[in-house]
Amino acid sequence: MAGAGAGGWKKRVGRYEVGRTIGRGTFAKVKFAVDADTGAAFAIKVLDKETIFTHRMLHQIKREISIMKIVRHPNIVRLNEVLAGRTKIYIVLELVTGGELFDRIVRHGKLRENEARKYFQQLIDAIDYCHSKGVYHRDLKPQNLLLDSRGNLKLSDFGLSTLSQNGVGLVHTTCGTPNYVAPEVLSSNGYDGSAADIWSCGVILYVLMAGYLPFEENDLPHLYEKITAAQYSCPYWFSPGAKSLIQRILDPNPRTRITIEEIREDPWFKKNYVTIRCGEDENVSLDDVQAIFDNIEDKYVSDEVTHKDGGPLMMNAFEMIALSQGLDLSALFDRQQEFVKRQTRFVSRKPAKTVVATIEVVAESMGLKVHSRNYKVRLEGPASNRASQFAVVLEVFEVAPSLFMVDVRKVAGDTPEYHRFYENLCSKLCSIIWRPTEVSAKSTPLRTTTC
Repeated sequence: MAGAGAGGWKKRVGRYEVGRTIGRGTFAKVKFAVDADTGAAFAIKVLDKETIFTHRMLHQIKREISIMKIVRHPNIVRLNEVLAGRTKIYIVLELVTGGELFDRIVRHGKLRENEARKYFQQLIDAIDYCHSKGVYHRDLKPQNLLLDSRGNLKLSDFGLSTLSQNGVGLVHTTCGTPNYVAPEVLSSNGYDGSAADIWSCGVILYVLMAGYLPFEENDLPHLYEKITAAQYSCPYWFSPGAKSLIQRILDPNPRTRITIEEIREDPWFKKNYVTIRCGEDENVSLDDVQAIFDNIEDKYVSDEVTHKDGGPLMMNAFEMIALSQGLDLSALFDRQQEFVKRQTRFVSRKPAKTVVATIEVVAESMGLKVHSRNYKVRLEGPASNRASQFAVVLEVFEVAPSLFMVDVRKVAGDTPEYHRFYENLCSKLCSIIWRPTEVSAKSTPLRTTTC
């Protein structure tokens, strides 16, 4: 609702007067706001309820808000409260005015060692606190580290964070930003969220002191090879103490990688270290968060089948790596392979609706039954021996603007028949399959940041 403020009418959300837009993301705007009762300034993140639902972001946003209510530390951006209107969610956050640490690196290049150490100490304090609450950030990078007006670090953006059950167990979701992720994150065996965060902290320390990344390649497979082998070198201006600590952090084996407790005992880290004193842990209630999202589900879930088109699911770089063969992403584009496994894929630049419609028409012409829903198509028919059923599932994913990948998976029937079916299908889908000539077997134009 609106209320009269000094200098004219301003939008009012609860007790907050909302002003200009100070930030903009894919699914939200960030507005400057003032508490009308106290005059204190805040940042309000504004999200549209229907957009959250149609883009299947409901559980991720709910998790992010819940985690930010749990983690309350001087070096973490503080969530003040969550409000809901008829169509919007308003997340009231601490206003941090010093910009991103990343921007500071871009403007000034590498930081002096003492300055880099101070930020690293504050980062370790924040991450240690998160881990004590069972929270693993999983997307640590300078772009998610803000600076307040006094130059203190503030950890932000918990959109990819996870909350462990009782603080134990392995994490299995692959996410983060490729240059900063630990090697074990891309494995299929699960990983220790604490050790993975520590690796990312080591990459950040390197970037602060060097002004550039320790691991950088033009394609993801080669980047991953370098990360897995810990192939990097420290510039000559790094002190021996800094080199030693970074080497212990960027250990590709998570079992022997240095822990936060050991980092705190490191002589280089301890220099000028000031321990942050946290107040008493608050009893945090998540009832308001639950109520807000129950309301969204009540309003939108019943219309799930008929809601307006939100597009196919997005696929991040790590999911693409997991789907590709031997970490060679050219398999996503080059369909001239002689051998096709029981799960294959092709890429299209046609609109997602056109891709699905074309698949449906072609499948029907092949005598297959077609069942479609939410950019997923199931095709069924009798197997060649007529004694069993043959079935495949095709799902469309968006991997970049105007670029879609169709994942084709056999669910019933024998593998040789699936190979024949796939070759026949692709021959009939020439109008939608994209085969870029510039993609070689060892490089790809994709350079993607996730999750």
